[in-house]
Amino acid sequence: MTLALRLLLIVCAGLSPALAAAQALPTHVDPSGREEIFDPASVPALRFLTTADFPPFNYLDAEGELVGYNIDLANAICQRLSARCTIQSWSWDQVQDALADNQGDALIAGLAMTGQAGERFDFSRVYLQLPARFVTRTEEATEPFDPAQTDGPIGVRRASVHDTLITRILPAAELERFESEFAALDALASGDVDAVFADGMRASFWLNENPDCCAFAGEPYFRPDLFGSGLSIAVPAGLDNVRRALDWALERLAREGRMDELYLRWFPVGFY
Repeated sequence: MTLALRLLLIVCAGLSPALAAAQALPTHVDPSGREEIFDPASVPALRFLTTADFPPFNYLDAEGELVGYNIDLANAICQRLSARCTIQSWSWDQVQDALADNQGDALIAGLAMTGQAGERFDFSRVYLQLPARFVTRTEEATEPFDPAQTDGPIGVRRASVHDTLITRILPAAELERFESEFAALDALASGDVDAVFADGMRASFWLNENPDCCAFAGEPYFRPDLFGSGLSIAVPAGLDNVRRALDWALERLAREGRMDELYLRWFPVGFY
């Protein structure tokens, strides 16, 4: 089973709301920062482009409807701006050209701000980062966690950026490499490894399926040089009124608690 399909099945099965309590939330804005002044009436409509192959952010549900965290966020942005909203799905290999050809005002599909895309487009503020996390069995996660003191092997996805990072920070650790995060986490559940170092978002869905087994341990690892700067919204280069509108809406959604609501809805086992 592919990673995308497994994530899709987890989301469609429904996530346990009880696991949303007492977890750390992303910090979307600096509470002491100055709020940007912007007139939302200057952007009366927004045409969002996305894809249908990036669960749980944007994908087709069992009824063929376009859903996901990014879809809910796009609708929330339009509502906050009082703007008419359309969201159109494209294939990944066409969506960037569609944005460059002004067939949409904004692309919300996890496009990285680096490389060719960074040269072609402008980007909104980051609305979500995807840190790495350690996962251990539940009884060990309740204790102060020092990964350097892990006695047994640590699981990690082979040749991933997480493999690169853990090799740097724990050069003496015994590592066991797997073909996927889920394979490493399944090995943790069966006792074949003592911890797993993985993408926090993917691990959070596995933990939602295995609440009595395991839990996040220690602190999140934010490494933009390896994991990217985070998720943001791309706009055609020079379309400053739309970029400013997105930043204005994202900031207000954060200050009003709407960003936290979306995060808890889609990630009840938080990865922060």
